[in-house]
Amino acid sequence: MTETAAPALTGDPTLHLARWTCTSSSNSRSRGAVVLESGDHRWQASAEGNGPVDALFRAVDGALQDVLSGHPRLVGYDVRAMHEGSDSDARVTVRLLPPEGATGARAHGTYQASSQSPNIVAASVEAYLDALNQLLDEEWWAGAAERAGNNRAARTDEHPRNEFDPSLGKLEQGQVD
Repeated sequence: MTETAAPALTGDPTLHLARWTCTSSSNSRSRGAVVLESGDHRWQASAEGNGPVDALFRAVDGALQDVLSGHPRLVGYDVRAMHEGSDSDARVTVRLLPPEGATGARAHGTYQASSQSPNIVAASVEAYLDALNQLLDEEWWAGAAERAGNNRAARTDEHPRNEFDPSLGKLEQGQVD
């Protein structure tokens, strides 16, 4: 079997990362939580991992369990500093295979995506989600997010609450429900 990377998305991504959070320390396992949205649906999950990136990847997998019918297989993870210095942007590249239990056409394909940010954790979770969007953009996965939708409407606030605005360097308080 020849592996080829999936092409970049041509339309809007299927899944959007509404927000994420993680905690990590030297004396305990890391914990990550995500909120993902697609159309009128919202999924959220939290998970533990052996570091912040692993915890967030596991949280994404947990949130999408009903969409993907399993956990995607991470087969590549690469971090590169874009410039000299600890404040440099990092480019994170992830490579995924479909979930182990996928059958038929859904069992094949390699999905690779990259994201760049001064925050390695943010770049990691964004690249992971971009690779998952490539997988879901394939015709044999079409509609998986809609069919697995939890019918919990996604927020439509123009200003979500408690979102970090990097240009201001602080949390912004948005509208309250």
